[in-house]
Parts: sequence; structure tokens; C-alpha cells
Amino acid sequence: MINCYQSVSTSSSRKNAKHFIRDLYIFFILSGIVSCGTVDVFEKNISIPDHQWASSFKPEISFEITDTASLYNIYVVLRHTEAYRYKNIWLNAYIQMPGDTLQKQRLDLQLADDDKGWLGSGMDDIFEHRILITHSPQQFRKPGIYKFRLENIMREDPLQYVMNVGIRVEKAK
Repeated sequence: MINCYQSVSTSSSRKNAKHFIRDLYIFFILSGIVSCGTVDVFEKNISIPDHQWASSFKPEISFEITDTASLYNIYVVLRHTEAYRYKNIWLNAYIQMPGDTLQKQRLDLQLADDDKGWLGSGMDDIFEHRILITHSPQQFRKPGIYKFRLENIMREDPLQYVMNVGIRVEKAK
């Protein structure tokens, strides 16, 4: 009887080992396929010191564009606490393209409305907004390093309860 159990156990172990090896093989194949794709999103956020955004603090974010054939959507990312006092934020967004002059865009970004409250996603007392700042997908004409600088132009200085600010660039679908 012991031999019977041993052969069943050994047969079962072989089947389990074969399934494990097959599953492991499939995992590595799929991992290889997924890792060969390009990254279609860039996002970088910069912390605001003491959650008080002084107008003199102008975070700068650099990223590299290699694919000039694709179209991109550009977002400002803003995280604040529930204690933030305004329904919007005014910013100057500066962009430095490779070899070009600096361009400026004034932005009035809506963060809340009277009906829905905060428009971004929230957890506890922290809210994050990803706000599209391009009217349509944009094409970067030159490959190279692009620099964004964000300037708070609200009347309150420093602007309280802003935790971080950033830029998100993603390929349009």
C-alpha cells in the first residue's frame, strides 16, 4: 500500500511541476512582450515646501521627447488639502523647447464647483487634480529636452495648502 501512495504522489508531483514550469514560461514570455513596449506617459510632481506655495518658488520639470510623430496631451497635476480656500488656481506655465525661446501660457484651472465640490479625486482630506491644459493633442516638433516651469500667480502669497504640483505628458489615443 505504501508503494501505491508513493506512485500517486510522485505522479501528482510531476504534473504540478509541469504546470509550474509551463506557467513560469508563460509569465516570462508575457513579461518580455510587455517590457518591450514604450512608455506612453511622463509625470513628475514637485513638493511645495511646507504646503505654502510662494510666488517666488517656480518648480521646473524637464522631460525628453524622442517621438515627434505622435500627438500628446499635457496636464497640470495639483494636489492640495481640503483646507485650500479657492475653487480655482491661476498659474503661468512656461515651456522651453529645444533651441527655442521661452513661451508663456496663463492658466485659470478650475478645482471645484458649487454643485459637486472638489473636481479631482480625493482620499481623506487630500485632493488631486489632473487638468488638461491643451485644447487638442499637441505634436512636439523637435526631439530633445523640454522644460516646463510653473508659477503661482494667485493674490494670496504664499498660497496655503498646496502640497505639490507637476506636469503629465501622455500620448493621445
